[in-house]
Amino acid sequence: MEDLTSAPHDVRGAPCVADELGDDALLQQFADGDAAAARVLTDRLAPRSLSVALRFLGNRAEAEDVTQEAMMRLWQMAPDWVPGQAKVSTWLYRVTLNLCVDLRRKKTPDRLADVPEPEDEEASAADRLQDAARKDALQMALSQLPDRQRQAVVLRHIEELPNPEIAGIMGISVEAVESLTARGKRSLTAILAGRRDELGYDDD
Repeated sequence: MEDLTSAPHDVRGAPCVADELGDDALLQQFADGDAAAARVLTDRLAPRSLSVALRFLGNRAEAEDVTQEAMMRLWQMAPDWVPGQAKVSTWLYRVTLNLCVDLRRKKTPDRLADVPEPEDEEASAADRLQDAARKDALQMALSQLPDRQRQAVVLRHIEELPNPEIAGIMGISVEAVESLTARGKRSLTAILAGRRDELGYDDD
């Protein structure tokens, strides 16, 4: 894919000061015609969107498509953005998750694609193989959770967002987030219970 985020290009290059601005200010600058601000905001937010989509869908090509669409929607709504009403990142997470859910509803179940992760150059071949097996097992287990549980688990335990922000993203209460996360963790534990020895996990 040539352009993951479809961010506008700035031939002058982004000024360093843009890196110090908040998401609200950058989005407002883009709405005012500053393409450099969009590039900085893309570098800041697109990887988060991709990470969520990748964990939710388990397919890199689909996750990249979702990320591109989510960023396109961000650019489209920029002129109407009201600073302070919500976090830009929260808005983007919500759009990303909704796009993931819509995509899953449209497609038939498919074989999970590999989720590439950076390799640890110092790890032994055996360690890398076991680490890959654990990641594959987690992705397979995540794919078996109901959508809402998976969203809560990915945002809380993989993206490490605080419960109040997750509540804002999902449009539910903090208590509901805690309940979904707890149920999701129990389900993951049950799904992976028979593979603890195979994956090299000690009892804890």
